Amino acid sequence: MDAPFSETLEGGARALGLVLDAAAREKLECYADRLLAWNRKVNLTAITDPAELAEKHLVDSLALLPEVRGAATLLDVGSGAGLPGIPLAIALPSLEVTCCDSVAKKVAFVKAVAAELDLRVRGVAARAEGKPEREGLPHAEVVVSRAFADPGRWLPLAARYLAPGGRVLATLGRDVDEEALRGAGAEAGLAFLSLRRFVLPRSGAQRAVGTFARRE
Repeated sequence: MDAPFSETLEGGARALGLVLDAAAREKLECYADRLLAWNRKVNLTAITDPAELAEKHLVDSLALLPEVRGAATLLDVGSGAGLPGIPLAIALPSLEVTCCDSVAKKVAFVKAVAAELDLRVRGVAARAEGKPEREGLPHAEVVVSRAFADPGRWLPLAARYLAPGGRVLATLGRDVDEEALRGAGAEAGLAFLSLRRFVLPRSGAQRAVGTFARRE
């Protein structure tokens, strides 16, 4: 990967207060390289500029680290090319990640790159419809997705995969109505824990992540 990729990755992580060791940076670069290589034959991402990929895929995924730290297992629903699951697994080597997607070619990429990078990542070709046992999907301590923009659809589905004591993350864009978010969580039987806003430093894109837990 080129210098703009490395500068964007390192600068973005630093701006968000994230620390990446040399091993993690090397694996993230290798993951990005393989992603672009596979993308020439398999449609994995519309983003092909290395610096843009570093920010909008890697930094955006790594920004969830504060909400994920301390968990042992993570389920990434509608993972596509393994986002955010693979960057999080690289940054947290002890984390067991399951990436699920309905497109078999994307899951094949996840499996191949996870094996090459020696990650604790499992790829499952399945459409998540809230039936984890039938789908071969686990109950996890963190359930996340970048594929669901609507919390009203995402939170009820995610709750079905939540392990006891776990938490659901809702990844959001700039226009976040906190009251509506709380309401969507309540309808899904989830307690609202927090809403954290952040900015991707290179593009200035505004992001947010909402965190929920099962109501006791």
